Amino acid sequence: MEARNYKFGKDGKKPGKYPSEIKEQAVSMFQRAQVDFSTRADCARHVADLLGIGSYETVLNWVKQSEVDCGQRTGVTTDELEELRRLRRENAELKRANGILKAASAFFAAELDRPQGR
Repeated sequence: MEARNYKFGKDGKKPGKYPSEIKEQAVSMFQRAQVDFSTRADCARHVADLLGIGSYETVLNWVKQSEVDCGQRTGVTTDELEELRRLRRENAELKRANGILKAASAFFAAELDRPQGR
């Protein structure tokens, strides 16, 4: 298996997002190889090296999130995180729309208060 370096994005500069297949493969490899290592960090380093992942901590985070999703660890599940992100985006959009409506309301209120010259 050829290790691919995922440290950089497509432009070679900013960090790229790892494909979900890589995350799943890393978690699976970690779970299978864990018995061969004395610590979780050592196992994560090994998996990160094999897959060309920039940091073993990234692998550990994926494993922890997988454990949360499976109910083996307490925390916020991936589905809950996605819902929270969606609600935050929606809330920000509603705040922007509310700001626009307030500005429009103030503008039209000022127009009504001006004396009408006929």
